[in-house]
This record gives sequence, structure tokens and C-alpha cells, in this order.
Amino acid sequence: MSNMQGNDSKKSSGASRAESPLIKFRTLIIVIFVILIVGLASIAVGPVVYQLIMGPGVKTEGIQADGAAPASTDMNGTWDVAPGSIPNTTSAGFTFAEILPGEEKITSGSTTGVTGEVVIEDNSLISGLITVNMTHITTDQEKRDINVRTKLFHTDQYPEATFEVTDSVDLSALPDTGSIAQVVIPGELTIHGETKAVEPTFDVLRTGDQVIVASDIEINRLDFGIETPEFIAAKINETGEINVRIVLEK
Repeated sequence: MSNMQGNDSKKSSGASRAESPLIKFRTLIIVIFVILIVGLASIAVGPVVYQLIMGPGVKTEGIQADGAAPASTDMNGTWDVAPGSIPNTTSAGFTFAEILPGEEKITSGSTTGVTGEVVIEDNSLISGLITVNMTHITTDQEKRDINVRTKLFHTDQYPEATFEVTDSVDLSALPDTGSIAQVVIPGELTIHGETKAVEPTFDVLRTGDQVIVASDIEINRLDFGIETPEFIAAKINETGEINVRIVLEK
């Protein structure tokens, strides 16, 4: 009897040893399968998540002067903001550094909701007021659009930003040959209900029956009471730019 029990014990032990490599092999296959599935999911979802967090936004760029025609109209008169045409469309927006864990990237937003007029007399800029509808600011991600409007600029309370000329500017040196020149235009910039004096340098292009102006106005958002929004994965740098490109027509 004891011999039979000993033999059974040896058989059981041998079976366990025989099954052990098989079990390990099956476990390895399952682990590899899970890793493969996770890897494929990362490949599929990764770019979407990356774009959601890392998209550069929509920036208002400067003037494109390639192929610009000479001016065909006198500079004096009342000029209204016009939509323009590609590549020089009327647009205004912002550019800030967005600080993410481990890196920093640039994010921009813009809108074509811009209105206003300027008055030029005796080749001098006499007055001007440009108004931007901040409720239409867009980036390249809807969730970020909502954050920018509600947590950064609070557009429900401050739906507009403005730039108003505060001193006359001599424009007599502006070329009428379809080339860009620079002019400093002093004014008051109002964002988020706060107004600050600024003296930005504008690129100015007289072409055909249009005058096109553009500038990247450097600001510190804290000067305008714009506090750090509580984004989940990012913080907004204190310094940034207000980007404008305005097409004017009589």
C-alpha cells in the first residue's frame, strides 16, 4: 500500500512539473497579447490625445506682401475695417506659452470678429478705434476654446477688447509702392475690463484700395487682471502677445 501511495505521489509531482512550463507559456502569451492590445490602443488614441493637449492653436499672422500692388487711392479719409482676403484677412487674437509637465509650447487663438474705423487727415492718423469680439476667440480645440473664454478672458463679463489711438501719427513717409513700412502708434489697449497705455510698432502696407496694418503687441496678462486659469494639465505664462492684422478700406 505504501508503495502505491509513493508511486501516486511521484506521479502527481511529475504531472505538476509537466504542467508548470505549459502554464508559464500560457501566461506569457496572455501578457504579450495584453501588451499588444495596449500598444495598438496607444497608437490609435495617442495622436488624438497629443493634438488635444499639444495643438498649436490658430494664430493671427503678419502681413503677406508677396505680389502686393501699388496703392491706388489717396491715404486721407475715413477707413473702415474690412474682411480682406486670403492671405491678408482681418483677424485678432493672442499667443501665450502654455506650460505643460516637462515642457513648454506656444498656443494661439484668434477671431475674425473685428470692427472699427480710423481717420487720416493731411497724411496723419488723427483717430482710430478697433474693437474685437472676444466671445468668438477660437484655437484648434473646442475644450480649450471654452477654457480660454470662460477661465482666461471671462468673455461673459468682458466680451470686447479694444485698441484706441491716443495721439496723432505722421504717415507721410509710408510708401505707396506695395511695400511694408513700420509705424509706432500710441494707444490704449483694453482687455478684460482693464486699460493700459501701449506704443506698439505696426507693419503698414498700402496696396490697391486697401491699407493693411499688423502688430504683435507684447503684454503681461496680470496687468489686465487675467489670473492663471486652473487648467488640468497646463498653466499659461504671464507674458504673451496680442496679435492683430487689420484690413482697412474706404
